Amino acid sequence: MRVRLQIDLSEQGNLFLLLYFGIFISSLAVGPLIDSAGNKANLFVSSVLVSAAMIWFAFAHSFASAGMAAVMLGLGGGGLNTCTNALVSDVYGDERGPMLNLLGIFFSIGAICVPLLAAGIEGHFTIPQLFLFCAVLAAICAFGYAQLSFPAARAKQAFSLRAVVGVAKYESVLLLAFILFLEAGNEACIGGWTSTFVNTIGYSARTATLVLASYWAALMVSRIVAARLLQRIGKTQLVLIVALISLSGCAALVATRSLILLFAGTALIGLSYGPIFPTTLAIAGDRYSERAGTVFGLLFSIALMGGMLFPWTVGQVSQRLSVRAGMIVPFVGAIGIIVLSAIVFARNRSRETISKIGAARF
Repeated sequence: MRVRLQIDLSEQGNLFLLLYFGIFISSLAVGPLIDSAGNKANLFVSSVLVSAAMIWFAFAHSFASAGMAAVMLGLGGGGLNTCTNALVSDVYGDERGPMLNLLGIFFSIGAICVPLLAAGIEGHFTIPQLFLFCAVLAAICAFGYAQLSFPAARAKQAFSLRAVVGVAKYESVLLLAFILFLEAGNEACIGGWTSTFVNTIGYSARTATLVLASYWAALMVSRIVAARLLQRIGKTQLVLIVALISLSGCAALVATRSLILLFAGTALIGLSYGPIFPTTLAIAGDRYSERAGTVFGLLFSIALMGGMLFPWTVGQVSQRLSVRAGMIVPFVGAIGIIVLSAIVFARNRSRETISKIGAARF
């Protein structure tokens, strides 16, 4: 696609930046829209935007045209991300923790299977045909959303971006947001830089790709396991436990040259990171169900900043020092997740203790 557009690597990076800009704007705007208008209209419009963006990409022949398509794709993709998570949180109530983890499995399936599918059919279809195929898939989803019934909007007030500022003042919302900021940043670092790191220390590109694949596979497996674990342990407890595990995985990845330990460390990171995002969303859904759309939109927006900033930081450190030095960034991020999740866990325990004492008195 880069050759087709006649752009360089720097401009390709700018297209990704425009994509994430669209996701960021959408995540902020869609949350209040969900609370005021419900999920149906937002899911429908988001799917239509994705379909239109795919068609636009199919006929794009310049950076400017592809850039506008990237922003549109980000707007639609960000809307789908926020809407689907808010909807599952709304529908499943007390079971939102396990169900949000199950929803997250499909993200992992897409991350693994779609690139493999694209690689497998390369040469059999043209680039425009591939984009048009994706446009049809998104259009089918839009048609499905138009036919389905959805829960009514929870909030009665009209749409307002000021609501985003309002929910930021809720107790612990920003604490949860910055757990996701660090987690999304670390996840983007591991997904974007692990294969490069493995390659720079002497292993082949194929081996480096397999090491990265172990991360995505472990991420998917961990969300299946988390859905079962949450039937036995609390959400805040699970986030703290996996955060502690992630630190050992990051340490193994940074400190070793052994291929076995590289596989083990990367898989361990995948196993630990998988449950953090959906389970943290579930904690927010439990506490702020009446404004879940707006809260989720804020959480996704702040998380997205981490996803954009951390890989960039790894690149800057790697350019000046080494890729190994750059991979210390997710190690530091893991420490931050542990600290913040420990605070959330302690506050939750304190809240439960106060609730028990109050119940005993009455």
